[in-house]
Amino acid sequence: MVVPTSPARSPQDLDDVIAGGIGDSPPRPDGTLKVRGEFAYSSDLWAEDMLWGATLRSPHPYARIVSIDIGPALAHPGVYAVLTHEDVPGENVYGLKVADTPALAEDVVRYQGEPLALVAADHPETARRALEKIVVDYEVFEPITDPERAAHDDTLPSLHPGGNVVRHQPITRGDPNARADVVVSDVYTVGMQDQAFLGPESGLAVPDGDGGVDLFLATQWLHVDQRQTARALGLPLEKVRFTMSGVGGAFGGREDLSMQIHCCMLALRTGRPVKMVYNREESFFGHVHRHPAKMYYEHGATRDGRLVYVKARMYFDGGAYASKTPVVVGNATSLGVGPYEVPNVVIEGWGLYTNNPPCGAMRGLGAVQPAFAYESQMDKLAKALGMDPARLRRINAIAEGSTMPTGQVLDYPAPVAELLERLERLPLPPEHSDDPVDVRELPGGGSNTTHGEGVVRGVGYSVIIKNISYAEGADDYSTARVRLEVVGGAPVAMVHTAAAEVGQGLVTVQQQIARSELGVERVNIHPNDTAVGDAGSSSASRQTYITGGAVRDACRAVREVLLARVARRFGEDPADLSLSGGKVVSATTGVLADLADVLGDDTIEQTREFHHRPTWAMDPVSGQSPRVHVQHAFSAHRAVVDVDTELGLVKVVRLDCAQDVGRAVNPDAVVGQIHGGSAQGLGLAVMEEILVRDGRVRNPSFTDYLIPTIVDMPPMTVDVIERADPNAPYGVRGVGEPPTISATPAIVNAIRDATGLNLTHTPVGPEHICRIEP
Repeated sequence: MVVPTSPARSPQDLDDVIAGGIGDSPPRPDGTLKVRGEFAYSSDLWAEDMLWGATLRSPHPYARIVSIDIGPALAHPGVYAVLTHEDVPGENVYGLKVADTPALAEDVVRYQGEPLALVAADHPETARRALEKIVVDYEVFEPITDPERAAHDDTLPSLHPGGNVVRHQPITRGDPNARADVVVSDVYTVGMQDQAFLGPESGLAVPDGDGGVDLFLATQWLHVDQRQTARALGLPLEKVRFTMSGVGGAFGGREDLSMQIHCCMLALRTGRPVKMVYNREESFFGHVHRHPAKMYYEHGATRDGRLVYVKARMYFDGGAYASKTPVVVGNATSLGVGPYEVPNVVIEGWGLYTNNPPCGAMRGLGAVQPAFAYESQMDKLAKALGMDPARLRRINAIAEGSTMPTGQVLDYPAPVAELLERLERLPLPPEHSDDPVDVRELPGGGSNTTHGEGVVRGVGYSVIIKNISYAEGADDYSTARVRLEVVGGAPVAMVHTAAAEVGQGLVTVQQQIARSELGVERVNIHPNDTAVGDAGSSSASRQTYITGGAVRDACRAVREVLLARVARRFGEDPADLSLSGGKVVSATTGVLADLADVLGDDTIEQTREFHHRPTWAMDPVSGQSPRVHVQHAFSAHRAVVDVDTELGLVKVVRLDCAQDVGRAVNPDAVVGQIHGGSAQGLGLAVMEEILVRDGRVRNPSFTDYLIPTIVDMPPMTVDVIERADPNAPYGVRGVGEPPTISATPAIVNAIRDATGLNLTHTPVGPEHICRIEP
C-alpha cells in the first residue's frame, strides 16, 4: 500500500505526461533479463586464452612475515605467475580516505585474510592448489581487538605510524553541565554486519599489448578504483581503463578495492586475460563490513518530556585499515542525537584501528549505530516519564528551521512529526484469537515450536535522520554526457555516465530524466566506464540527486542548442519553445516540427558536471560547521513482533514505514528501496552478525551468517510522502539508506515492549531474551 502525498508543482516543473518520464514507474530495462536468469554479471565474464587468478591470505590477525617461499608454487604445472609485494610495480598502498592499505602485505599482516601473494594458472583449481604450496613463516603477535582500549591505552602497540586512533571528533553545543528532571543512561553495542551481496567479488583484466590494461568488474565507483589501481601499477590513468559489468548487489561493500589491483597485476605479468572470482568464504574476508560500535548514552529531560541534554561517547571498530572510518565517525557524531531538538549536546566519537576485520561503508554509513542507541534511549525515557513513546518523539521532533548540534540550520522540509503521526494512524494487526492458531504465524514458524504458550506481542517505534551525499567539505559531483540523434527515423537520446548501477534502479532514473527533459521516447544508456568523467560512488543515497542532476543539466544543454536552432529557423523566441512527444512545440503557435526533421543527420552532444551546494568540515574541537551535510532524509518505522519468551524466538508480524522522499522520481522503485532497506534493518535487529573472536571470523558462510529470506519478511504498509527539497534537482531526497536505519531500532523496541527486558545489543538473539550465558 502506497499513500503518496505530492506538493503543488510549479509551471517550470517537468511535463509528467511523458510516458516513462519523471513521476512514472516504467519497468527496469534489465529487469526481464534478471528475472529469466539471462543477465550477465561480472562473474560470468569470459575471454579466449584466459587464466584464473587466486589470492593467498593470512591465517593470522596479527603477525610479522618472516619469509615467503613461492618456489614450490611456481613449479606447479599450469601455473603462469606467482606474485608478492615485491612485484607491485607502483605504490604498494591505497585507501579511500587514508592511504594505509597495502595491495599485498610486505612485513606485517594486520587481519585474518589479508592478501600476501597472487597466483595465475590455467584452471581455478590449479590456482588454489598452487596457493597451498606457498610457504610463509610468521612471527605471531597478540592481536588488538578492543576498540575502546585502543582509543585510550597508550601501552598498546601502534598498528599504524600515527597510532591507533583514525579519527576523534567531539561536538559540543549549549551548556555541557546542563541538568534535567529525568535522566536515563545505558551502554549499547552493535554487532558487525555484512553487506551479504549475492554476487561475489569478480573481474576480468585484459592486457592491451601496449603496456595498459582493461578491467571489467563489479564496483560502486569506477574512477576511484581506476585511480588507486593506476598508482599501484605505476601507470598513467589513460593506460588503466575500467568498465562496469553486472553487479550482484553492493550496499557499500564494493567501495573499497578487492581484486582490482591483483587481477591487473597478473594480466600485465602474464600478458593474458586473467579472471578472478571469490568464493563465498573468501568474500567475507575480501571486503569491509559494518563497524561494530560501543556507545555510552545519557539523556536528560523535563518532566513534561522536553529533551534538555544528550551526552554520548561512541567507539567504532574500524579494523586493520581506515577505509571509511573517518566518515563513519563524522556521520555518527553529527547525527548522534537523532531527529530531535536538543539544546545541550556533548558527544565524542572515536574510530579505531584494531586487528579485527576491516570495516567501511555499509548502507546507512555511520547513522545505523547511534540510531539504535538514541532510539532505545527515547523508549527508556518514555517509560521513565510514563509517556507514550511516539508522543515523546513527536514533541521533540525537529522541523524546517531547526538547528542541528553542529550549528547547521535545516533550510528544507523536515516532516519528522508527520511521519510518526502517519504511522500512528495505521491500523495494528489483530491479536491472535483463542481459536486454534496457525503455527506458521507464530515464532518458530513451521518448526511447530509453540502453539501460542509463552508468546507475547510488542509494538515499537523509531524515527531517524540520515545525511545524503558526501559531506564535510567534499566536492561531491557527477558527470553526464548526453547525445541526441536520429536513429531509424526516430529521435534517440544516449546517456553516458560512470555512475554504478548496483541494483538501485539508477539506469531507469536516467532514462526517465532524459525522456522528460528532451521529450523523446527512446533513451539508451551507454555502458558505464571511465571514458566519461567521474560520477562518484553509488553510496550515500546520492546518485539520483547528483548524477540525476548531471543528466538533467546535460539534457537541458542539448535542448538549449536544439531550440536555439529551431528559433532561428522559425523566427520564434527560444523561451516559448519546448520538446514534447518527439516534437518541437511553440507556446503560441503549437507544433512547429518533428524533432527528427529538425535534427536530420546532425548529432547534438553536451557534457555537464553537477555539484551540490558546498559543505564544510566540522571544527575538530567543537564540531561546529555552517553546513556539515547537504541534505538530510527522514524515515520512521512501527514494528509489531511476537516473542516466544521460553525459546527466545522472534517473529516480526508487521513492519510499517513512513518516509519523506522529497519527490518520487520512480514511485515503484521508491517502494522497492524501502522494502529492501527494511529487510536489511530487520537482519541487523534479530539475526545478522559476523562473530569475531580474538580477531578471527567464526562464521564466514551463509550457513552460519544468517540473512532474512522471504519467510522472515512481514507485511508492510509503505506510506510515501513528498516534501520537495528546494535545493535539490526535482526536489528529490535520498531514499535507499533511511529505512535500513529506522527498521532496526523499531524492531528491538518492539521486542523490549513485549518482554520488558533491557536489551542493549543488536542483533537480539535467543540468548538475550532467555538470559542464556554464551
